[in-house]
Amino acid sequence: MSRDKATEQLNEFAKEQVTQDAVTSSVGHPLADKVNSLTAGPRGPILLQDLQLLDEMAHFDRERIPERVVHAKGAGAFGYFEVTHDITEYCKADIFNAIGKRTPLAIRFSTVGGESGSADSARDPRGFAVKFYTEEGNWDLVGNNTPIFFIRDPILFPSFIHTQKRNPATHLKDPDAFWDFISLRPETTHQVSFLFSDRGTPFGYRHMNGYGSHTFKLVNAQGNPVYCKFHYKTDQGIRNLSAKQADEMAKNDPDYAIRDLYNAIANGNYPTWTLYIQVMTFEEAENWKFNPFDLTKVWSHTEFPLIPVGRLVLDRNPRNYFAEVEQLAFAPANMPPGIETSPDKMLQGRLFSYNDTHRHRLGPNYVQIPVNCPYRTKTATYQRDGPMTVSDNQAGCPNYFPNSFSGPADDTSKAESTFACVGDVARYNSADEDNFTQCGIFYRKVLNEAERTALVENIAGHMVSAQDFLQDRAIANFANADSEYGARIRQALNRNKKAQEITSAVHAHL
Repeated sequence: MSRDKATEQLNEFAKEQVTQDAVTSSVGHPLADKVNSLTAGPRGPILLQDLQLLDEMAHFDRERIPERVVHAKGAGAFGYFEVTHDITEYCKADIFNAIGKRTPLAIRFSTVGGESGSADSARDPRGFAVKFYTEEGNWDLVGNNTPIFFIRDPILFPSFIHTQKRNPATHLKDPDAFWDFISLRPETTHQVSFLFSDRGTPFGYRHMNGYGSHTFKLVNAQGNPVYCKFHYKTDQGIRNLSAKQADEMAKNDPDYAIRDLYNAIANGNYPTWTLYIQVMTFEEAENWKFNPFDLTKVWSHTEFPLIPVGRLVLDRNPRNYFAEVEQLAFAPANMPPGIETSPDKMLQGRLFSYNDTHRHRLGPNYVQIPVNCPYRTKTATYQRDGPMTVSDNQAGCPNYFPNSFSGPADDTSKAESTFACVGDVARYNSADEDNFTQCGIFYRKVLNEAERTALVENIAGHMVSAQDFLQDRAIANFANADSEYGARIRQALNRNKKAQEITSAVHAHL
């Protein structure tokens, strides 16, 4: 029987071992018997002095760490980024300073709402997070496979994610919670339409695009800034699953996306993506018809064309999943000089939350974990101590600043750009910043007729389980984007309700 590379992993490992290692304890003591506990006689109790058993069980009791609250299920790989086009007129970051330059990277792809054991083919956005190990420290571009998101203010993020997770009383997914939040926040209409199209069920990770999603700021060597969006276009071609195919894959191979990525790399079929940027001047941002920092909106490719930058290549699988993928920690706050934040509210919220999450999951020194360590540049901080300090802890360097004893000094050449910030401090309502125009364009002009039909059927199939008043409110939002869109969902929903009534009547007579 033919077996793929993922299934053959243990055989491949055995082939690579020249000699078989002798088993030891966690601190290196040789073990003579790995399968029997130390007991008082063959049927007697186990002794507390069985240090081998205690070592084994104590570690086992602690071998799980909290899974990610979102993006719990994922796959990772390693490779490099190669510059193919000169963008130094926009950005001074060292990673872009020469055509042909290669920078090592790590990528983690993921689903969003499900637990670690959920199916890869679930209808869900897909995470697309890249860590570039640059010579100026790590750059984490942490995005999704969609260029937009459900909300534009991070204060809503915990509530939104709660609606995608489990009901606190029943511990079940709750369609009422999902459609209640969605219909009460019309800015979700655009992303929900992406989600329920076949783009919400990509065919593995190799056949989807990635997006930095947020608006960032690029600064060149002269200190001139522009706003920017990042796009990764798959060179494998876009492929999606229909709703039926996604359901079948969830039953037959729920780990398909992880398996597919592993096998492609193991077979030398290295996946690649082309990196592009869109650029908007500050003047254009001030006068654009939409808020350029609104994460529920895209930038028109006609007005702001894609500019090629380079390509991403994945050519190595993780040697150990836990060490290199489960502990791989991304944070949008990790930006080298030349790449900066913008007034994008969702980006501003993520600047805190990601690092904070990693300190909870992995400890305050999570950046010392090898896969997170900025190994291409020396770190020189005044941070010290704490759990999991596994580096030399800055050795004898002073732990205070300023000092007179050759501690690390400021590098004034790497200062952030200056910018004006004027406005009255208040909680401004952003709920009605044109929630429907771009969604209508997506429905009418981006999708073809077959894709529109699939979108309508997918929404109606999910919405049928929600209460009538939630259905009415959600359909009104879709109709605001396009009247035909809302009407077709209503028709499909009525068909689904009729089918449910017939099924219930049949069951009642059995």
